[in-house]
Amino acid sequence: MAKYYKRSNKTTQPKSRILLRLGTYLMRHKGLVFAALLLTISSNLLALVGPTLSGYAINAIEPGKGAVIFETVFYYCGWMAVLYVASSVLSYILSALMIVLSQKIVYQMRKEVFEKLADLPVNYFDHNQTGDILSRISYDIDVVNASLSNDLLQICTSAITVIGSFVMMVRISPPLVTIFFVTIPASILFTRYRTKKVRPLFHIRSEKLGELNGFTEEIVSGQKTTKAYHQESTMQSRFDQCNEEAVTAFYRADYYGSVTGPSVNFINNISLSLVSVFGALLYLAGSISLGNISSFVLYSRKFSGPINEMANILSELQSACAAAERVFRLLDEPVEKLDEPDAIELRNVHGDVEMSHVRFGYTPEKIIIKDLNLKAPAGSTVAIVGHTGAGKTTLINLLMRFYDPQSGIISVDGHDIMHVTRKSLRLSYAMVLQDTWLFNGTIFDNIAYGKPGATMEEVSAAAKAARIDGYIRRLPQGYQTELNEDGVNISQGQKQLLTIARAMLLDANMLILDEATSNVDTRTEIQIQAAMQELMKGKTCFIIAHRLSTIQHADNILVVDGGNIVEQGTHAELMAKGGYYAGLYRSQFQ
Repeated sequence: MAKYYKRSNKTTQPKSRILLRLGTYLMRHKGLVFAALLLTISSNLLALVGPTLSGYAINAIEPGKGAVIFETVFYYCGWMAVLYVASSVLSYILSALMIVLSQKIVYQMRKEVFEKLADLPVNYFDHNQTGDILSRISYDIDVVNASLSNDLLQICTSAITVIGSFVMMVRISPPLVTIFFVTIPASILFTRYRTKKVRPLFHIRSEKLGELNGFTEEIVSGQKTTKAYHQESTMQSRFDQCNEEAVTAFYRADYYGSVTGPSVNFINNISLSLVSVFGALLYLAGSISLGNISSFVLYSRKFSGPINEMANILSELQSACAAAERVFRLLDEPVEKLDEPDAIELRNVHGDVEMSHVRFGYTPEKIIIKDLNLKAPAGSTVAIVGHTGAGKTTLINLLMRFYDPQSGIISVDGHDIMHVTRKSLRLSYAMVLQDTWLFNGTIFDNIAYGKPGATMEEVSAAAKAARIDGYIRRLPQGYQTELNEDGVNISQGQKQLLTIARAMLLDANMLILDEATSNVDTRTEIQIQAAMQELMKGKTCFIIAHRLSTIQHADNILVVDGGNIVEQGTHAELMAKGGYYAGLYRSQFQ
């Protein structure tokens, strides 16, 4: 079984530890748990009386003569019907209660996972597929839900039934009970053996489904690119491979897990055969009545049946444990580093930014920025240019503290940002990225995203500055127009303009523009540049640009190569040098 799969490099947590952790969620609803236990005990005790009453009814029949005391038979059969109906009603109430309990737990788990995602550092999302994360929130928690609402109830019911049946069998005939001293240990040992073999398969199953979801999410979001390059067959082939691995993982887990139930059932059927044989011998010896034999057989079925069911449930429990482990692993991920105890809040930011001997790499083995020094006085515009991979976006990640440098100092208004609260630092920047992000909601809500409580006048003014107000007002619902997922019902350029309007609305003295006009046409770009010049007055601006025509008026242009600033100065100064920047500029305009 181990040869087919590539094993995860993360160790599997003990099942007992996972179950105990799930138990902590149950204990948050002690009242419901207590009610569920009370209903479980009551329902099962009522059902356990049935076989005894059945034995009493059979004893009212005299063998040989055929004499039947019908009053006694009807009396006990009537009570059996009453008790079984009462047991069924209590079981129904219990099932409804467990559904409510499991939903409360699932709600809490999803809430904790989503809150955890908000606290995780950016590098977690850089290293994990979106589809895999979504799989943990949806599929894995749903598996836990099914286990809590069904399996947990069944295990409790089975435990009470087994204990109650055993007590009743001992009361009827201790000699016959000795049969189970052989069959039950055999069932337990076999079940434990199979559980150890099967559990890794369920863990792999959850991982493969997460990989499949991650791949599917990437392909669906990149359909236009796939069609543009006519790579449908290639992507279909890759999907088939992922799908095959997921299906195979499901098959192997379910197949090897399903072997346990029938095997335990076979052992229990042997015990039932032995009960029938030795019970007959005891009856012939006059040591037990026919009614007691009947009751014992019924109790033995109740005794062995749940053991068989528990063996089947264990397979589902393996799946639930694997799913819960993936959820708990996410919950246990280290959160973004807490602010320093002496961290201050930035207030009335002027916008003096300085980097001194900054060294950084996304991994310690691969250093991207080796020794970076930069000064950006308040109100200045700093443009950052360079070829792809030179480290331009990395500078933005460091300024916003999405990542922290291995060494060196980055300061704002003379304060080392390592000793500044992240919230106040990030709120000091307005940011427009090349990759636009809009959420399901109205255009008004999307523009006002960074400034809760913004008025219509403020939102409209920002939209006018971004040259998007006219387009919005021509829409049937204007600013109340609902955007589809990621704004797919508007053009890419219009989405970019909305994100620029969002940044304009935010009251921040520092501005980051990462290819902010890359998705608009030349005419719109000229309009935005005029609005941007007005927006950027008095603010410290960092502009990442590939189109050098957009940054000719910057106060300082940093040319980044290999993680270092190789040139800096104004456009005219750099062109006069005839160096790296001049080469980049000529390559675009000649």
